[in-house]
Amino acid sequence: VQLVESGGGLVQAGGSLRLSCSASGVSFDDRAIGWFRQAPGKEREVVSSISSSDGSKYYADSVKGRFTISSDSAKNTVYLQMNSLKPEDTAVYYCATGPPWTVYAGIVNAVEYDDWGQGTQVTVSS
Repeated sequence: VQLVESGGGLVQAGGSLRLSCSASGVSFDDRAIGWFRQAPGKEREVVSSISSSDGSKYYADSVKGRFTISSDSAKNTVYLQMNSLKPEDTAVYYCATGPPWTVYAGIVNAVEYDDWGQGTQVTVSS
């Protein structure tokens, strides 16, 4: 099982990036796929998660209205469209799989998620 994130980079505040999370060796069926981020000196925090079963979504308050999560089952890929980026969005972004109930309950915690990718760096300059 391997998840691979891509799409990170350097962008100015107010700009956009689209991250991708692709899976090999695992199907997203009946799983939630979450995006998390970790800034230097801070704990890993949830950004968003989507249930592959019915497309239910969860967003952290800090990204609501700016980020959009989506999935393409044919490509076994989950995307995170990030708009209106802020310097505080700077972090390494990771994707991972987890149980769908975390999305339905609105309790998306990194400890419930597995199969972590290597991460992709997002840097937002002011």
